[in-house]
Amino acid sequence: MAAKTLIILRHAKSDWDTGEPDMRRPLADRGLLDGAAAGEVLADYDLDVVLCSEATRARQTWERAVVGGASCDDVRHTDAIYGAWPSDVVDLLRELPDAAETVLVIGHESTLSELVLELAEQSDLTDRVAVKFPTAGVAVLEFETPWSALDTGTGVLTRFVVPRG
Repeated sequence: MAAKTLIILRHAKSDWDTGEPDMRRPLADRGLLDGAAAGEVLADYDLDVVLCSEATRARQTWERAVVGGASCDDVRHTDAIYGAWPSDVVDLLRELPDAAETVLVIGHESTLSELVLELAEQSDLTDRVAVKFPTAGVAVLEFETPWSALDTGTGVLTRFVVPRG
């Protein structure tokens, strides 16, 4: 079995002054730039599946990441990530086929930092995630288990970056 890579991307900076409900808030100008910068990081990875929150700001973050160089043929928008508990996201991941070696999840705080802290062995990088997981932050975890066996502490956080446009 090949190693699995899980990439966690917090949506880019959203606009608070639109009058839209939270689910429909778009990216701010800075978010548009940072989303493309996140795409430059994601371009280093061969993404098999993208699981993206249905929230407008998450969907736009993926669109901007594509502008920055990210690509994936299997993009799944789901309302199961918005407002989810970390265990809900783990359940989604456990359902993935083993043929999917690299998966990107685009979602929201505090779910994402809690997910990273739950899945990864404690390290200097997880300490940074525990302090703050900024908008457009990218965390990369590596696993030696199939998706169906994801569990607490089974991953290693190998990269944590906050790209800015």
